[in-house]
Amino acid sequence: MQNTPVSSLVGEEYEVEVGPVAHGGHCIARTEAGRVLFVRHALPGERVVARVTEGEETSRFLRADAVTILDPSKDRVEAPCPFAGPGKCGGCDWQHAKPGAQRRLKGEVIAEQLLRLAGLTPEEAGWDGTVMPAEGDKLPQGEVPQWRTRVQYAIDADGNAGLRKHRSHEVEVIDHCMIAAPGVSELGVEKQDWPNMASVEAIAASGSNDRQVILTPKPGGRLPLVELDKPVSVLRVDEKDGGVHRVHGRAFVRERADDRTYRVGNGGFWQVHPKAAQTLMLAVMQGLTPRKGETALDLYCGVGLFAGAIADRVGDQGAVLGIESGKRAVEDARHNLAAFPRVRIEQGKVESVLPRTGITEVDLIVLDPPRAGAGKQTVHHLAGLGARRIAYVACDPAALARDLAYFADRGYKVRTLRAFDLFPMTHHVECVAILEPVKKDA
Repeated sequence: MQNTPVSSLVGEEYEVEVGPVAHGGHCIARTEAGRVLFVRHALPGERVVARVTEGEETSRFLRADAVTILDPSKDRVEAPCPFAGPGKCGGCDWQHAKPGAQRRLKGEVIAEQLLRLAGLTPEEAGWDGTVMPAEGDKLPQGEVPQWRTRVQYAIDADGNAGLRKHRSHEVEVIDHCMIAAPGVSELGVEKQDWPNMASVEAIAASGSNDRQVILTPKPGGRLPLVELDKPVSVLRVDEKDGGVHRVHGRAFVRERADDRTYRVGNGGFWQVHPKAAQTLMLAVMQGLTPRKGETALDLYCGVGLFAGAIADRVGDQGAVLGIESGKRAVEDARHNLAAFPRVRIEQGKVESVLPRTGITEVDLIVLDPPRAGAGKQTVHHLAGLGARRIAYVACDPAALARDLAYFADRGYKVRTLRAFDLFPMTHHVECVAILEPVKKDA
């Protein structure tokens, strides 16, 4: 019996009315036949011609690009970047929207996810519905915040640096990334040839003048001689074990937050926006209000940003346990927090390490999980520790909303929620939710 071939709809065009924004940097539209389209490069309320980029006759939905704008939104602007637009670089989702409109769209996505996945209105989440720009990011129209202190360049077959197209391995070769921080741009990665390289990550610390490139060779590829426009440390990714190894210069960069220097080694995690670490640290501390002598958990603690801030505030009689899965990040956290004898950092996955600690109660918890969230098992464990306040730092509103629902099941409600636009021009947004136990009726 022969299978009937599935007919691809890639390249088909539909004239559609664009509906609401959705999580992921696109808007929802429907064809006259009722087929759902996820349309990039569009804005709510516009009438556009949408060209299908992914999908078949049997697909539940189709992905598409708005290739002709028939009736533009008042929030539409000409994309400042020449590499933004249908079929081009996939790094920025909202170059075609005014900055204020971008923040409104992100706010609408957060509100929709909270309601759909956690059953919370903005009022019930203690949120005023706004997404706050980072300090210094409000610029005249046409100017773009240069915020990205880490840029991962993909290298094409000819050794040219660029960025990947949306949901593709294809490389859009560029000569400049508009959202790259000045410290990244001044390295001149885009002007160099990178033979035998798969990718080049450029890092410009915002807390120091440290600059770093991390080279990932193609299988069997030899490292090129790196001659960039500014002094830079060079690291390479080992093709066998995936580890990052120093070639020359420092194996780490130095960052600053809360009047403290943090060492971040081997391209480890640090917030990408120069103002992000300080902004999020303050939001967490203001929400938790640590007191002298309290005990705290810092989960998914990275190099110790929140653990250090809490330790400073709970004093010598307090105690902080950080848990982090990355071996190098744990080494850095222990180095960064060596001045606090009552801070302990454990290595391993939170869901494995936390039960082994034997901790049965704690005053404060901060968690900054990866994009997938903490998950039901971990949330239920945390809710059983009786913390008076929990700070949840989230880079994905869907994961946040799911975990807030799990916390609600175990007696924790959201006290306040704040949202920050720490990824301008993209659909990404950062949230800080402060939770506390529901007061039981006497």
